[in-house]
Amino acid sequence: MRVYHGSDTYIHEIDLQKCKPAKDFGRGFYVTKIKSHAEDMAKRVARWSKKQITVTEFEFDEYAWEDAELNVLRFDGYDEKWLDFVVANRARKQSNNFHDYDIVEGPVADDRIARRVTKYIKGDISKNDFLSDLTHNESTHQVCFCTLRSLQMLELTDDVTNQIVEDISEAIVGALVANEGISTIEACDKYYSSVIYKNLEDTTTDLYLKPWQEIYDLLNQELNTN
Repeated sequence: MRVYHGSDTYIHEIDLQKCKPAKDFGRGFYVTKIKSHAEDMAKRVARWSKKQITVTEFEFDEYAWEDAELNVLRFDGYDEKWLDFVVANRARKQSNNFHDYDIVEGPVADDRIARRVTKYIKGDISKNDFLSDLTHNESTHQVCFCTLRSLQMLELTDDVTNQIVEDISEAIVGALVANEGISTIEACDKYYSSVIYKNLEDTTTDLYLKPWQEIYDLLNQELNTN
């Protein structure tokens, strides 16, 4: 299954130590099978960080659901068990999870639902009212990978890097047109004949991991030198 992670940077390597606690399913690395939702998350993150909107794609080996060595939990939808589990995780402030699941799958407590979770925790609304309100909620999806051994079920897709390079290239060409007052054809000629582009295209250099603005600055240094 193709899954997506929305952020402000390409995820070259997953580091669970960088994952924050008190999330829906605990501390872990989150992905979704709904690409538009990952894109929305990337926009939100980038809006605050002022970095690049980035969606990293993975292939998720669904054999994980049958692997006897993995402890998994799946929620089919919003229900009482899901609510109790989310509340317990969101109340957990320690870095370690209160549960021992390797992978958890289920719907998302988005901003609106999260606000109602807070009200429920405070006792402002009853559990029945909370669950009743979710009956007509939009379908959402997330998978949380909570342990190192669970990450073996995720693999970066080959086309992700190419898409990142294309996105960076589009941004840089646009910046050249806007900042230098040249045509798109002239901007493309300058950019695609540069050493910077050759290094960007060679993914072994890891240049594509940098924000496009930083790569654009490097390109300007090369162009000014020449």
